[in-house]
Amino acid sequence: MHLTQAILFVDDVPRAVVFYRDLLGLRVISEEPGWVRLGGGGAVLALHAIPHRGAASAPAAPRVSSPHKLCFHSDDVDSERARLIAAGVAMRDVHRYSEVTFCDGVDPEGNVFQITTY
Repeated sequence: MHLTQAILFVDDVPRAVVFYRDLLGLRVISEEPGWVRLGGGGAVLALHAIPHRGAASAPAAPRVSSPHKLCFHSDDVDSERARLIAAGVAMRDVHRYSEVTFCDGVDPEGNVFQITTY
């Protein structure tokens, strides 16, 4: 078996699409109300509306206790971090461990994600 798709449940699908498409560079593969599939680098990220909840009006607080983290490859974490900060994304400090550089950020839904050279 191999991983083909990860599903992220979100309050505001259009806002999440803008973030993952426009800021992280994923492309929309398919779209219907409450369900959007985005591709990038061989895996699919599906955004699924949380049932019975409406769109949020402000960025959510970071979900620091979530056991999940989406990781996105970048050859230059420092410049990607600077670009995302300039776009208003909450980004944390850059860390280096051996040959790997990584940095966490928070998407508009409060999900922690990572940009990494790994």
